[in-house]
Amino acid sequence: MTQRIYFDHAATTPVLPEAREAMALALDVWANPSSPHGEGRDSRKALEEARQTLAEVLDWRHDVIFTSGASEAVSIAGRRAAVPGRAYGATEHDIVPASMGERAKVLPVDGNGLVDMEALGEVLSGEPALVAIQQANNETGVIQPMDAIASRVREAGSLLLADCAQSAGKMPLPDADFIAISAHKFGGPPGTGALLVKDLATLEASGGQEKGYRRGTQNLPGAMGMAAALQSRAFEHAMPRLVELRRRLDDGVKAAGGVVIAEDAERIANIGAIAMPGGQSSGLLVQFDLAGFAVSMGSACGSGSMKESRVLKAMHVNPEIASGFLRISFGPSTSEADVDAFLAEWQRIVSRQKAA
Repeated sequence: MTQRIYFDHAATTPVLPEAREAMALALDVWANPSSPHGEGRDSRKALEEARQTLAEVLDWRHDVIFTSGASEAVSIAGRRAAVPGRAYGATEHDIVPASMGERAKVLPVDGNGLVDMEALGEVLSGEPALVAIQQANNETGVIQPMDAIASRVREAGSLLLADCAQSAGKMPLPDADFIAISAHKFGGPPGTGALLVKDLATLEASGGQEKGYRRGTQNLPGAMGMAAALQSRAFEHAMPRLVELRRRLDDGVKAAGGVVIAEDAERIANIGAIAMPGGQSSGLLVQFDLAGFAVSMGSACGSGSMKESRVLKAMHVNPEIASGFLRISFGPSTSEADVDAFLAEWQRIVSRQKAA
């Protein structure tokens, strides 16, 4: 192939033109937003406008704390939510167990990656807790029943942290106490994100900027770029088309003898979790890379280490299937021709394996 095809948008998607333009404008408003002089006040005004835009696009009527990304947002809530207990789903991003502590309870999932509601009920029968759940899983795309989870958490007097790194800007956000988002998942710049907080009284303050809840000079170019990316609604508008592309991917993989992970669960349209039984994920990744396709073995945090997917292990996926797992993720620019080219290469690899 003379032109590469990018299928790793769930790791990082290209920065949108609207975000680039907003960031360039922000560099002209270069003063520290916390400075009291005129230049600082201009920066503060631009920062607050970005905050308001983000809240309006996401239909969030509460507080927005700018962070360096979803990982920092999760860490802030995980370490400082004002309840004693901690619990999280077994398929959460690695930052969740790292932030929630060794005493946190782990909620098992079923074969489709959905949280065990009975186990959740047992956790909620104890002390008030922060429960961390991904709205859409970063490896499989599985969407959790957030309405039902939120209702149970609320009735128990506990708090819900929704990791929406993969879903923000693509689907409506859940009714949660804390929501973590990351700009580089929807066309904004890397190194920028936010923690949406329903009630600041449920979060221990740290001092410093962001109303005393996050220390460090605010990243104005990042905030403006993130707000502009959301305001473009590029992913939101693309999602209906990506539903059809993912269906085309699933059908083509199954026709060639492959497996679709969590096929029976509701899944976000831009993530396809597939497997080539008998294959090796690392070898498949290299073969596709050499053929001009950027794919992944799952989470960008884990695929670089070439380790077995913790998500698939928690779902009790057959090791023979899990060993050949790949994540294919789409963006607004992904085309039907891109998917067809991938499926053709998939078939060529299957044929080579059979001939070996």
